[in-house]
Amino acid sequence: MELRHLRYFVAVAEALNFTKAAAHLRLAQPALSRQVADLEDEIGVDLLNRTSHGVRLTEEGKLFLAEARVVLNLVDESVAKVRALARGEFGVLQVGYVPPLELHILPRALARFHKTSPGVKVVLHDLGTDEVCQELRGGTLHLAVMMEPSEESIAGIEFEEVGRYPFFVAMSPRHPLARMKAVPIEALAKQPLVVLDRKRNSEFHRILKRVFAPFRPNIGTESDSINSLITEICTGKRVAVVSQVFKQAIGGRLLYRRLVDTEARMCVGIARAKNGDVTPAGEKLLAAIRQTASGFGGRAK
Repeated sequence: MELRHLRYFVAVAEALNFTKAAAHLRLAQPALSRQVADLEDEIGVDLLNRTSHGVRLTEEGKLFLAEARVVLNLVDESVAKVRALARGEFGVLQVGYVPPLELHILPRALARFHKTSPGVKVVLHDLGTDEVCQELRGGTLHLAVMMEPSEESIAGIEFEEVGRYPFFVAMSPRHPLARMKAVPIEALAKQPLVVLDRKRNSEFHRILKRVFAPFRPNIGTESDSINSLITEICTGKRVAVVSQVFKQAIGGRLLYRRLVDTEARMCVGIARAKNGDVTPAGEKLLAAIRQTASGFGGRAK
């Protein structure tokens, strides 16, 4: 039994006439009659009562018609879904990110993406750098937005830079550094910092050392979330080194001063497994992330 047998039978059963059904299918009537007869022989049941005026469905034929419609509808839906998947309009994407990149780049990229691909479900995973790389290699994640991984973490990972962003010092308006128009590294090195947890943001801690060179960062507190980091800053006792992405996302809730006397930049990009398979929907999301990142002036050196 093939799908065409079901389609031929449904056409005859709905028209209750071989001639009309054959015309609808653009098939010769004798060939259609033979195909339906072959179907009945295979099942071992008469589905139609043939008369000189047309055909009538037997009770078995009525049941088979209902079941055949269900099967054909499922096939049509499956074909439509597969075609939509190939166009990047259907499916599920598992996307990882490392805070604070979810603050600005990811929401805007997702909004852009969902305008063209509303049928794609994106599942977000808030993870540390090492976890992201591990799950990309294991195939749990399709892609991720993150800071550039270290040489130790990047094995098996393809990293595409989408932007380099300057650093700022985030502070309370009451903090002594607020009197400066820009903050030199030497002055910042004397201030206690609040940073995100080292276990989940190991790459940022590595970058921080490069930012402060030849000085050492004075880490006073490690926070487990962006909200707790902001709260620490608002006390006026500590400041934070943040990127342009953070500054644009949080905005007027804090005061910002440009960090000078350093060439370091935050390199942000898209990561995927080298042996991974990104679907057409994934490629569309990658394009949306690139467009969003470039909109921040992220190529600034």
